[in-house]
Amino acid sequence: MKTTLLKFGICVVVLSVIAGDANAQRTPTRRKPGSNPTTTQPIDTTGQPTINNNVTTNPGYDPFANLPISFDSTGMSDTAMRKSLRNDNAFDKSSLTQRLPLPYENLRWDDALYAEKVWRELDLREKMNQTFRYEATDDNGSQMFVNMLLREVNAGRVTAFADDRFTTPLILSDIQQMTSGKIDTAIIYDIKDINKAVGRKVTREQFDAHTVTKLRLKEEWVFDRESSRMFCRILGIAALKTEYLPNGQERGVSTMFWVYYPDLRPMLAKAEVYNPKNMGQSRMTWEELFESRMFSSYIVKSSLDNPQNRMIKAMYPKDPILALLEGDNIKEKIFNYEQDLWSY
Repeated sequence: MKTTLLKFGICVVVLSVIAGDANAQRTPTRRKPGSNPTTTQPIDTTGQPTINNNVTTNPGYDPFANLPISFDSTGMSDTAMRKSLRNDNAFDKSSLTQRLPLPYENLRWDDALYAEKVWRELDLREKMNQTFRYEATDDNGSQMFVNMLLREVNAGRVTAFADDRFTTPLILSDIQQMTSGKIDTAIIYDIKDINKAVGRKVTREQFDAHTVTKLRLKEEWVFDRESSRMFCRILGIAALKTEYLPNGQERGVSTMFWVYYPDLRPMLAKAEVYNPKNMGQSRMTWEELFESRMFSSYIVKSSLDNPQNRMIKAMYPKDPILALLEGDNIKEKIFNYEQDLWSY
């Protein structure tokens, strides 16, 4: 019995020694640098190649990059002239298109005893200025004053400038960029297969002429000592576009472009102003309206007692009432200068 147990123990020891030598001689498996040794790969028992879902595509890849691109211009400002093919009036108005502005009286520099420049703003939302926003279409196009300005600029008959000194002219593409909405790109899908993209279309938001709520005039008041009278000559007109915050709150206004007023007079002399009481021959033209000063406005800047060349609202940033009173004060000073020259 002892001999049998001894033989069994010797066999166990020999087998354990042989198993240890076999494990020591086995070649270790090499792993790739950075690999996680604890991660096990899934085994596909079907024999098909496995797909690694963790592989991400290039973030700069655009699946619609090779699609054709088209441009939709319906969002541009509509300043086209669509003339009626028949007489749209009960009387002949052909003489209106032949009107010419009266030439200005010559003012000599030696006779300009007094001269001050004034900048004033017209709020088109005021009741007296509602004629500037007349929403109608005539043979010469839209009757809104802003669209009339854009029509002359787009046609090349009037030059638009970036500043009120008329030193930097704007090209037509700059004007179109200002008078267009935001750009957006839309995917065009096949009408027969909604999942198949066939192209891309670049669109713009429709330009709303009502966003131009103010106009700015630059004028000069000159006292001519030869005729002993005060002259007011308008030098330029600017369109001011209202800017809004993302929450819809009004942020302020921005200047779109300036137009030299003497260049605009030929068009203004041929365009009639809306008159809600009389639409006949007694309607005045825009040139007569500006020369007769039949509009409501307030002064925002002047060269009178302003060595820093600042706007009035910059002098009174926290009190708009004082800014309005300062504008009235400037108007009164100009008026009193002419009156004080006379003796009664």
